[in-house]
Amino acid sequence: QLQLVESGGGLVQPGGSLRLSCAASGFNLDYYAIGWFRQAPGEEREGLSCITSSGGRTNYVDAVKGRFTISRDNAKSTVYLQIHSLTPEDTAVYYCAAGQICWPDPDEFDYWGQGTQVTVSS
Repeated sequence: QLQLVESGGGLVQPGGSLRLSCAASGFNLDYYAIGWFRQAPGEEREGLSCITSSGGRTNYVDAVKGRFTISRDNAKSTVYLQIHSLTPEDTAVYYCAAGQICWPDPDEFDYWGQGTQVTVSS
C-alpha cells in the first residue's frame, strides 16, 4: 500500500524552528518528486516547496524562501522540511505529496499524506 506519513509538527513559539519529515512506504521514493504544502482553516491549500526525485533541483514559493529548506534522503525514503523563524501565520496542517513534476502546485501531485499540525503560539 502506498503511504506517506508526515511527522515532526507540534506547538512551537514564534521564532522557533521545526523539522518536518515525510516518510514513504510501499513505493520507491526516488522515482517521485516530493512537495510540501500547508492548509489553514478556511484557506486554500498552499504550495510551499518541492524537490525533484534526484534531489538535484528544488523550488520554493516566495512566501517561504529563505526560511524553509527541503531535502531528501532516498536511502531512508524520507523527505524533510526544515523551518526557521516561525510565525503565527505559519500555523497550519502541513502535508507532503508525491508526483511527477517538481512544482509546488497541489494539482501536480498524486499521493498525499494525512498531514501534521504545526501551531505557532507563545
